[in-house]
Amino acid sequence: MSVGRQPWWLPAVALGGALFLRLLAATWRFERVWAPDYARALGAGEKFVYVFWHSGLLPLTMDRVGEGIAVLVSQHHDGELVARLLGRLGYVTARGSSTRGGEAGVRELLAWAERGRHLAVTPDGPRGPVEQAKDGAVYVASHAGLRVVPIGMGVRQAWRLKSWDRFRVPRPFARIAVTYGPPVKLPSDDSARATLEAALRDTADAARARAGEAA
Repeated sequence: MSVGRQPWWLPAVALGGALFLRLLAATWRFERVWAPDYARALGAGEKFVYVFWHSGLLPLTMDRVGEGIAVLVSQHHDGELVARLLGRLGYVTARGSSTRGGEAGVRELLAWAERGRHLAVTPDGPRGPVEQAKDGAVYVASHAGLRVVPIGMGVRQAWRLKSWDRFRVPRPFARIAVTYGPPVKLPSDDSARATLEAALRDTADAARARAGEAA
């Protein structure tokens, strides 16, 4: 979904960005650890809401290229570029966030779930607070009727941007640890966010320990 009139150069930048990321990611060494419960459920065809902290967005995106996962993307000024870039990498997108266009974005994301897509949400995006879950991921999982799979990412050789989340960009030839936790059915009461944060904390800690990344 496009938001407003977009610059003529946007498609070319998205294409160039996707090509650059594919080249960079081709040098990365991924170590993937899947919880047995997740591997079994995935093999049985179950669909999930993948959740992970915003700081690990880039390497986790490149780990699932071409799988057609539906991603919630902000309607902020850079959102259209991100959406187009993700499209070049084989994702589908829904436009909205906790700070802009949230209701429309969630409706679109749920529509993708009805079509049999996995979903992906950064619970602390797009502007934080860092590693604090908002209600969006809980709402999406509840209304889609899907379990969440918490994903952790660890990388020691990375550039850290001066952003609110210290966004991580792995350096060329970096070793990246990715941990997929067991699927979680979030409770329907006020403890849902705490349950989600605890699951994400466990997978993030495990991935960072594997990669030798300082806390």
